[in-house]
Amino acid sequence: MNIDAVRALEPAFRRAPSAHNTQPWTLTYHADQVEIGWDADRALPESDPGARDLMLSLGAFVECCLIACADAGLAIAFEPDPADQRIGRLVAAPLRYETPYTSADLLRRTTHRGAYRLGPLSKSLRARLIGIANAAGAELRFLSCDSADPLVRQADQHLFSTAPVVRELRHWLRLTPRHPRYRQDGLTAAALGLTRFESRGLRVALACYPALRPLGLPRLLAAQTRFDTGGELFVLVADPADPLEAGRALLRIWLELSRHGHTTHPLSQLLDCPATRATLSDLVGVADPDSVLHIARAGRPATLPAPSFRLPTGGFPPN
Repeated sequence: MNIDAVRALEPAFRRAPSAHNTQPWTLTYHADQVEIGWDADRALPESDPGARDLMLSLGAFVECCLIACADAGLAIAFEPDPADQRIGRLVAAPLRYETPYTSADLLRRTTHRGAYRLGPLSKSLRARLIGIANAAGAELRFLSCDSADPLVRQADQHLFSTAPVVRELRHWLRLTPRHPRYRQDGLTAAALGLTRFESRGLRVALACYPALRPLGLPRLLAAQTRFDTGGELFVLVADPADPLEAGRALLRIWLELSRHGHTTHPLSQLLDCPATRATLSDLVGVADPDSVLHIARAGRPATLPAPSFRLPTGGFPPN
């Protein structure tokens, strides 16, 4: 296994998505393999206590690694080997990973929380996405943004009413370019689709959160949430016992959307609020709410997506 060649591909690996752009994955380089794990300081124990989003992002990271290696001509496979803060390893393989996607696709994929053009996904694109999900043993359901609009407000109020979750969110917000980690991780004002005035207002509100929370601040913040009803929602239904595989399939779905000029806007808060999770499951006809692993809006962006920043590359030194 050419460890140096794998290490050189880290910028493409790191284009994987993660909740709050925490980028939790770690790479530990050995002589004949690369161990994939995660940094507990980059997990979200308050907003993601069951580690659903963490495992989805790690699965997406694995898929990024395999796609980038295959595009570079490297025959690399992933071997699951879960342990404490480890999910498995990249190892040499007899054949390259078979995938239609490339490193250029990884770099092109974006998240967009701004406005979307009106209209559902085309029937042909829907069919392609369903095929990707089904090939991984998962299902996709679709929902209009209009039907989810009141759920988003309800879920946002639940989020802003939960003090530990708000503290965690505040830790990962980068609402001013003066923040020391503005170009490394977290959520910038541009990534959240906030104007300068809205960004300043959110900073003030969160700074005064302990005092203003009993006076109705959570309801006010939820009411200010901008949820454009353009585009369409897709819901990933998969085995909750295997979120890594679901995360790999989810990345392939995102890449297929990106190839057709679409972006996505994850709405994890709908799954983090028990009431909206139950309602959402009923809307899409899913008996077990735990099997709903991801929901996002998808469509053609009406405005230019903001860039998402990444940490500098460089894994741990070889053992």
